Amino acid sequence: MLAIGLMSGTSLDGIDAALIETDGDANVRPIAFRGEPYSDAARAQLAAATALALTFDRPRASPDLVAAGELIDRTHAMAVHKLLRDAGIEASDVGVIGYHGQTVAHRPDRGWTWQIGDGAVLARATGIPVVSDLRSVDVAAGGQGAPLLPVYHAALTAALPKPVAVLNLGGVGNITFVGADQRLIAFDTGPANGLIDSWVEAESGARFDADGALAAAGRVDETVLTAMLDHPYFDLPPPKSLDRNDFTIQPARGLSPADGAATLTAFTAASVADALSHLPERPRRLIVAGGGRHNPTLLAMIAARTGLTPEPSDALGWNGDAMEAEGFAYMAVRRLNDLPISFPGTTGVPQAMTGGVVSHP
Repeated sequence: MLAIGLMSGTSLDGIDAALIETDGDANVRPIAFRGEPYSDAARAQLAAATALALTFDRPRASPDLVAAGELIDRTHAMAVHKLLRDAGIEASDVGVIGYHGQTVAHRPDRGWTWQIGDGAVLARATGIPVVSDLRSVDVAAGGQGAPLLPVYHAALTAALPKPVAVLNLGGVGNITFVGADQRLIAFDTGPANGLIDSWVEAESGARFDADGALAAAGRVDETVLTAMLDHPYFDLPPPKSLDRNDFTIQPARGLSPADGAATLTAFTAASVADALSHLPERPRRLIVAGGGRHNPTLLAMIAARTGLTPEPSDALGWNGDAMEAEGFAYMAVRRLNDLPISFPGTTGVPQAMTGGVVSHP
């Protein structure tokens, strides 16, 4: 069927909307993709909502969070309509939307994860069935609720020699290992672009380090880097997951803008190297998706620390910007077909399980 996937990541840069045709199994055909950036006002509102949510001991109603949720619903509905227009597709031809929503807090250690965005509202606004809240069932069963993309990574890499690894460098990094026996192992590696973006915005007002230029001009402070790597998260065995705010830029305070960027970029690269040490065997290839694949300084540091050559996913004909959105479209179809989207090796659930709430127009 035709399916739309929607993803709004922790970087708060905007909405990714993808249209694919899939059976939720081996067949996947990307059709269209659209990126819809958030306005500065929307980014500020969502950042404030996230900061507020992190102060709560559990998800609960709050005027600011309700308003942020309405913003998410409104902007995602607009993204769907624009994507359909671009693709020349009628809403009635689309079988389902996979609606990730916006993560404002992720606390599987406390038994909850919180994505704002109402699937029922989006279904009414688009006239298309919606699968939303894809992480909560996994967390309720004792899983990490993340990462969820491995099932889609497995479909994309089906024809590639194994073992292979797919590294997603978004706000938080995560890696998927697909073994020769199709065994899936996945977990969050650490901050990817999140800390770098926060540093650059604080130091210059820019949203990210374009082409890694600022980091390339700096020097890595090994003392700060060593201190940041001395974090208990890196000693935990997978599966494991992070909230973007589990790490901060505070250790780099006092460094020059360039040295801070270099050190935080090196921290991301070092966390990827650490992640490879948790895998049962060395992957033959390391395929990189997400915004971080556009940062040559980061990719060079990953290569130096891992001994592998990071391959941007675009080189394989995949749209690295669309992959997460495509993945949630794929998972929505799997939910309709009662197929699993998370597994013991990816989130730590006791058994493979599906997830998500289905809302009809």
